[in-house]
Amino acid sequence: MRPLIKTELPGPRGKAIIAQDESCTSPSYIKEYPLVADRGQGCFIDDVDGNRFLDMMAGIAVSSTGYAHPHVMGAVRESLEKVWHICGTDFYTESFSRLCTKLSGYVPGMGKKRVFLTNSGTEAIEGAIKLARFHTKRKGLMSFYGGFHGRTMGALSLTASKIRQREHFGPFLPGVVHAEYPDVLRRPAGMTPEECGLEAIRKIENQLFNRVVSPDELAAIFVEPIQGEGGYVVPPKSFLKGLRGLCDRHGIMLVFDEVQSGVGRTGEMYAADYFDIAPDILLTAKGLGSGLPIGAIIAREEVMDWTRGSHGSTFGGNNVSCAAAIATLEVVEKILPDIRKNGELLTVGLKKLAERHPCIIDVRGPGFMVGMELADPITRQPVPNLMAQLEQMAFREGLLLLGCGASTIRFAPPLICGPHEIAIALEILDRCLARCLAPSS
Repeated sequence: MRPLIKTELPGPRGKAIIAQDESCTSPSYIKEYPLVADRGQGCFIDDVDGNRFLDMMAGIAVSSTGYAHPHVMGAVRESLEKVWHICGTDFYTESFSRLCTKLSGYVPGMGKKRVFLTNSGTEAIEGAIKLARFHTKRKGLMSFYGGFHGRTMGALSLTASKIRQREHFGPFLPGVVHAEYPDVLRRPAGMTPEECGLEAIRKIENQLFNRVVSPDELAAIFVEPIQGEGGYVVPPKSFLKGLRGLCDRHGIMLVFDEVQSGVGRTGEMYAADYFDIAPDILLTAKGLGSGLPIGAIIAREEVMDWTRGSHGSTFGGNNVSCAAAIATLEVVEKILPDIRKNGELLTVGLKKLAERHPCIIDVRGPGFMVGMELADPITRQPVPNLMAQLEQMAFREGLLLLGCGASTIRFAPPLICGPHEIAIALEILDRCLARCLAPSS
């Protein structure tokens, strides 16, 4: 199977649907390019006019098992024929209990764990804020510049990714402070990556803790072990290890936001295992349900000590979503070695492209969480509009890409993506880069 473009983009049916959509939907929706999806199979999506696209962004790292995976579809169908919904806060279902049991078995370094199921990543963030405050009896929170944790008010208070996500929505949750996330690519000359991570920890201790907030007032530090919307930024292990030590010294909860990095995306089930750092609370969503809405708060048993009725959810742990999540995890568990192998194949291919296209100044990330940063090769400053131009050009050649950060193209395909799909993506990308950078006549 290959991309196939039959019509102008969008085609006639697509244009009609887009016109209808634009007449009644919120102007806050971004709509990166005029894709009107109709159906999918594996790593490919067909639009309503019969055009076929290779998907290398998986609905922002959500469609982890691709489209129409038989094992996931079978589990969903079986669940639909039984009970669609009964509130998991008030009653029991087998799929709810099975999923919580399964999730509590990952990241063994956390010890014995308990699980709360949510509908989304931002709900998991909101619940984790409450849990950390309840457990520590403290109010303060810390997160990082470049981090994205969601768009509800508590999660948005932690988010510091793009100003348009925060503008005009304040005042935000009080007691939130932000720190610098280590930028290994732009570290000072002579500094190693590990030293860069340690320097970020020293700044927290010497600046924030001495001038802004007492560590004894912090309930939790929220961190993406690999920043997603911030640009697929991979920190040195010394940074996450330093955060773990800092939290241990001051009784602060370390919260890993693995909404984007979790469910096999790094080649390990969770990035906590990739870095071998155990948080106190781990948050998961996005790829957990292969496209059905579900998330989870996974916490050490002694941390999840909130009392009966102190937190709940009407739809969290919906029976159909739980069935999809169990099936998804069963699929992903079996393909983790393939994710590592094929992720390396993608990374090697992108680095070869960088030899021909100097505007690619960095290729980074484990598994299928790979960032390709575009910038001026001398100044390392973003090239205006190149990321957006490349997205649009690739779309018109049948390749779905999505940017993040100031100038990074993220590669977060379905985890079933293999050598065939990777070769196609690299071929189209090479062609598009050459056209983007060609001198105008």
